[in-house]
Amino acid sequence: MTDAAALHGATLTLDSHIDIPWPHTADPFGHTGRHVDLPKMQAGGLDAGCFVAFVPQGPRTELGCAEATRRALEMLETIRGMGRSEAGITARICATADEVRKAKRDGALAVIPAVENGHAMGTDLSLLARFRAMGVVYITMSHNGHNLLADSANARRDLGDEPALHGGLSDLGRAAITEMNRVGLLVDVSHLSRDAMLQAAAISSSPVVATHSCAAALCDHPRNLDDHQLGVLRDTGGVVQITAMASFLRPKGRSDTVGVSDFVDHIDYVVKRIGLAHCGISSDFDGGGAIRLWKDASESGNLTHELVRRGYGEEAIEALWGGNFLRVMRDAERLATVEVLAAE
Repeated sequence: MTDAAALHGATLTLDSHIDIPWPHTADPFGHTGRHVDLPKMQAGGLDAGCFVAFVPQGPRTELGCAEATRRALEMLETIRGMGRSEAGITARICATADEVRKAKRDGALAVIPAVENGHAMGTDLSLLARFRAMGVVYITMSHNGHNLLADSANARRDLGDEPALHGGLSDLGRAAITEMNRVGLLVDVSHLSRDAMLQAAAISSSPVVATHSCAAALCDHPRNLDDHQLGVLRDTGGVVQITAMASFLRPKGRSDTVGVSDFVDHIDYVVKRIGLAHCGISSDFDGGGAIRLWKDASESGNLTHELVRRGYGEEAIEALWGGNFLRVMRDAERLATVEVLAAE
């Protein structure tokens, strides 16, 4: 029988979506009330995490966009500040797949910056290169509520949203995807409306990712991907990162009633539907994610135990826990036509 604990320790484990509390952010090198801090990552054998600068949807005005940009840049500086050694822990800011793998070899935790909600760029496409120069690896195109780039899977009546604003992507959203491809940013389709997601997949020249979504066939939620969407995502070479949001895993699910077994049910489904190469793992910790036996980063090994129990072998678990996501990171890097990381 496979030793799940030993396998977990040897595997490069990557969580593709972690929020940070804002504006009051406890020191991540200390033991905090956060679902993810660096001691919890160490305790749970979680090697790498995409820490997101999350911008809630606000007014689609010049002032609203400026405020979104300001917040995103401040949050990115805070995330980048995690790249240091303290209290016996070393964390590195990693902007490429090779840097993540090197951090694992060197015994350092990998902090991978990302931006959640294209509202952060407003109408300024040049900000995308600036984000990439700061180490950002993906942009989640929208959040709850339509922005100037795309329609959201969850329209916001409190912001005056109709069910659709653009009929999917706007012209600006299409231009943003072209620019993201150019500078090596992954296009994250989590939170997009169905039409916007399908259009993004058709336009993008690099694989698209859903960094924190689940399978609609098992839980019919607007944030999940249906079978057709899964197939389209596969055809781009992309990945869907199953996430620990209870209401995405089971209808009317709660964090105290939904657990790791439900999570792996979605992995099983996606693997059978579109293939092992197109599935991965995320938590959405500190953004609402938490389930039984994976309530914080310290319990990450429980996922590996369940995968082993289901019959997944070493290579499959390595692919699910990070290998697939690192592959699409590398694809975006390879397909970029301009190098902006050196500008930082």
